[in-house]
Amino acid sequence: MGQWSQRLADLNITLPPVVPPLASYVPAVRTGNLVYTSGQVPIHDGELIAHGKVADGAEGVVKPDEAALAARQCALNALAAIDSLVGIDSIVRVVKVVGYVASAHGFSGQPGVINGASDVIGEIFGDAGIHARSAVGVSELPLGAPVEVELIVEVS
Repeated sequence: MGQWSQRLADLNITLPPVVPPLASYVPAVRTGNLVYTSGQVPIHDGELIAHGKVADGAEGVVKPDEAALAARQCALNALAAIDSLVGIDSIVRVVKVVGYVASAHGFSGQPGVINGASDVIGEIFGDAGIHARSAVGVSELPLGAPVEVELIVEVS
C-alpha cells in the first residue's frame, strides 16, 4: 500500500466510486504531470446529498455547515476520479482547489463552505495538500447542488 492509500486507511476514509459524468466530459484528464478534475457535485451512493442554495439562517436552504460537508464529499469524489485515472499514490501535491457555492442573495461565506474540501485534503495530504484556492459564489449549479469542487494535482 502506498503513502496516500495508507493515509486514507489510517483516517478510515474510503474513496467513493467515480461519479459517472452527467454530460459530455470525463471525470479527470492528465496532461504532463498535472491532473485536472471536472467539477464534482456532492453525490454519494448515486444521490445528491444536499440540494439548494446556501444561506445563513434562512429556512428551506442549505446551511453553511451542511454545505461544508457537501464540499468534503465533492473533494472525495474528485480524489476518486484522480485515483481511477492515475492512482491516488501518484499524487505529489495538491496544486489548486476551485469551489463554487450556489449562494442565496446576500450570502458571502463561500470560503468557509469550501473549507470542507480544503480541510479533508489537508487531513489526507498534510503539507503536500497545501494548495491555492478559489471560492466563488454562483447563482445555480448542476442538479441544484449547493457546491461543486474541482482539483488540480501534480502527479509523478
